[in-house]
Amino acid sequence: MKTVILCGGKGTRMREITEDMPKPMALIGGRPILWHLMKIYQFYGCNDFVFLLGYKGDKIKEYFLDYHWKNHNFVLDSAEETIQLLGKREPWKITFVDTGLETMTGSRIKRARNYIGENTFMLTYGDGLSNINILNLLQYHKERGKIATVTGITPKSQYGTLIVENGIAKAFQEKPQSAELINGGFFVFNKEIFDYLDDDTNCILEQEPMKNLAKEQQLAVYNHKGFWLAMDTYKDITLANEIWDRREEGWKTW
Repeated sequence: MKTVILCGGKGTRMREITEDMPKPMALIGGRPILWHLMKIYQFYGCNDFVFLLGYKGDKIKEYFLDYHWKNHNFVLDSAEETIQLLGKREPWKITFVDTGLETMTGSRIKRARNYIGENTFMLTYGDGLSNINILNLLQYHKERGKIATVTGITPKSQYGTLIVENGIAKAFQEKPQSAELINGGFFVFNKEIFDYLDDDTNCILEQEPMKNLAKEQQLAVYNHKGFWLAMDTYKDITLANEIWDRREEGWKTW
């Protein structure tokens, strides 16, 4: 089964990083977000990836073209003009698809249809990490029998809340969890999803396609209650690095 990763956005809210690289290449523990995402899927036996590229997609191509010799010992035989890598290689198969600089999420997926194929596939954003159990997600999708499954997350507020009576605080709660679920990415789609998408650049997956799926009761929601972190700002990248450095319970499953 293929795993599609949206890698084409500009990441305008973290210009400190994205002036020189696409957001999925922001480093956490010395490795790109994209690498961490792939390791999550790899842990569950998913090694066939499709990258939907756009902004600075060449940086992503360069990283993976150079990945093995930069991360392995190797023997260079100058006479025979050969390189022999030493040690275990990653089992990844990666298809790099340029889907346009200004293309929206739904259109990126539609433009890559020939590379994704007609089988059920997984999709996620290139800027979110989680300790989600991918096999449980897939099983849930099969049991529900819908065209699409999205992972629902209960987020914590970035603000503390006050309960006030007559101008006096009765209680204070730091960063409480919301009662509502939000889109946490980590999707599973059947081939019928392509009928809901356009390749005209402006189709946003999270708008009409998702709304229409919900209206037709074709959108299942897998409720993930574990770790989840979306990286929209430089502050989020800093937090992710702190979690990694402290070896706190996070997204590392391998």
